[in-house]
Amino acid sequence: MTVTLKIEKNVYGGDGLGRMGSGRVAFVPGAFAGETVRAEILAEKKRYVTTRLVEVEEPSPDRVKEIGPTVPGMVYAPISYAGEMRLKQDQLENFLWKVAPTVLPLEVVPSPQPLNYRNKVVYHTEKRQGKWLLGYRSEPEHRVTDITEDPLACPAINAALPGIRSSVFALLTQGARAVRESAKAADNVTIRWTPLDGVKWWLGDPPRDLELREQADGRRFRVSADGFWQVNPAVGDMLVKAVRAAYEEAADRAPHILDLYCGVGVFGLCCAAPHTAHRLVGIESGNSAVAAAKRNAEAMGVKASFFCERVGGSLNRIKVGPQQMVIVDPPRGGLEPNVAPWLANRPAPRIVYVSCDPATLTRDLDALMKSYRISYVKLFDMFPRTARFETMVVLDRKSSRQV
Repeated sequence: MTVTLKIEKNVYGGDGLGRMGSGRVAFVPGAFAGETVRAEILAEKKRYVTTRLVEVEEPSPDRVKEIGPTVPGMVYAPISYAGEMRLKQDQLENFLWKVAPTVLPLEVVPSPQPLNYRNKVVYHTEKRQGKWLLGYRSEPEHRVTDITEDPLACPAINAALPGIRSSVFALLTQGARAVRESAKAADNVTIRWTPLDGVKWWLGDPPRDLELREQADGRRFRVSADGFWQVNPAVGDMLVKAVRAAYEEAADRAPHILDLYCGVGVFGLCCAAPHTAHRLVGIESGNSAVAAAKRNAEAMGVKASFFCERVGGSLNRIKVGPQQMVIVDPPRGGLEPNVAPWLANRPAPRIVYVSCDPATLTRDLDALMKSYRISYVKLFDMFPRTARFETMVVLDRKSSRQV
């Protein structure tokens, strides 16, 4: 059965949202706000239906005629980059409205490069019809789309890709059986590029002794091969500078820094001035990341203490003072359930929350805003042409009259 729908907006994830005659919501992948489309109903639920786009009857002015090569996940490839930015801003505003139903200062920071920006890609292997493939898995089929040129990967990775593909296929098909079976079991191929190290790649788990050199805000960092680093270096650098600016705005009342989920220490170390009495404490659950953070602090001459602990399991040992700014940069799942209520009851004058998922961000803000107010928000388009983006929220503690 096909239906004609007017697309009202694009929800987080990229699907267009329209409404059936009954009022039920219909999700249409590949359709964009303002369009009239025909869609085939694939599944019906009580409150919504999922569909497949059949035809665009009235296109959005943002829809582009020539898309160019795409890979799985490029949900915004068919529209202009300016259109994508407007859709993402609308999505973030809709999330924030749930916890702050007022107009908030929100700045959108686009990527200087909407394509060929990724410094890291993870591909998978699959044998189909007697031929080995290497590329991204597509949803929902979970099948590998063979990638010979990646429009999201940086030029250096694309230049190295033919040689990497040949090496991977050789490991899968040649030599001792044990080597071939090990390569098949590994499945994922990781390719990384840094300006200082060039292209590195590995099959399966990263080499234990491999450490990469990265740069942010004019500083150099060491990152273990399995450590986290933003995949869009240009936008990542702008994000780090924005966090540092947020710290400097409040440094007179909150000179000390508590960096939770600190990774290799990027945010805290870029905020802390070398050779000062300001305290920097970082907490991270990954051993290799904490070891790298300590080495980075020593190389920069920053007095810092980094601890390898799970934040949510260490709250009774973490001290937050009235002259301490808190930075939180949790994984996509957001803060652990006990962390946001705990933070709301601490006396930190300012919290800077960096998030890669607006849904979990909104959930955590709901708890934090019992004691804090949002001063401003910045959307960083860390992942152009895909559904995701990064958000920085700056929260300041309410006065006793506001609480």
